[in-house]
Amino acid sequence: MKMYTRLYSLAVVSVLLLSCGTDGVPQPWEVKYQGALKNIMHKGDLSAKANILDLQSMPHVYALGAVENLKGEVLILDGMPMISSENDGELDISRSFDHRATLLVYASVEQWNEVPVNQPLNSYEDLEEFVGQMAEQSGIDVDQPFPFMIKGMVSKLNWHVINWPEGDTEHSHEKHITSGLHGSFADREVEILGFYSNSHHAIFTHHTTNMHMHVLTNDGQIAGHIDDMIPGSEMQLLVPVVKN
Repeated sequence: MKMYTRLYSLAVVSVLLLSCGTDGVPQPWEVKYQGALKNIMHKGDLSAKANILDLQSMPHVYALGAVENLKGEVLILDGMPMISSENDGELDISRSFDHRATLLVYASVEQWNEVPVNQPLNSYEDLEEFVGQMAEQSGIDVDQPFPFMIKGMVSKLNWHVINWPEGDTEHSHEKHITSGLHGSFADREVEILGFYSNSHHAIFTHHTTNMHMHVLTNDGQIAGHIDDMIPGSEMQLLVPVVKN
């Protein structure tokens, strides 16, 4: 009887270990962040929380965020910075790491898995659900933050590049959109970087969504924050390769 009990216990432990999959296994693309949206929105703290130069030596770094004093948007794709800001009513994109950020979210991703967007996604909410489902099917622990990318022709996309007026202490999402350059486009080839988390609301995602995304058009003319979008039917979702 004692031998049976021991064998049964070992079997249960083995099943539990197998069912854990990759949960708890440290991933090379661990998401890190500095700053918090709630401190921007509720405390008006626009001061620098990160020096973007510190990411220059990080291999395969992907990052997004907001420039200090909310004077622009941060986007880094595989070590290539695109720091966008408004300059005399025009969009200026700096290719230098020499900037500071009031909010910065980043990860190092060497390998991505491609997932075709092979079903109709008619809203931002549809996209958010799809990203979560596909990441989970790819073995990602969706209770931990993870980066993702979307590439291809987008059906419609609304964007902005913030240019917060000095001295304004009343923050709202709408004012953040309209303070600087903003617009929309359709049927355009893009690269999108996003970070997904169901536990970082008001930290690096707004309280109504699990995603924070920035866009770069393939012609390099626009880099900014995504406010809304409808994916194209032939886009590709990229999620990090899971380390077993």
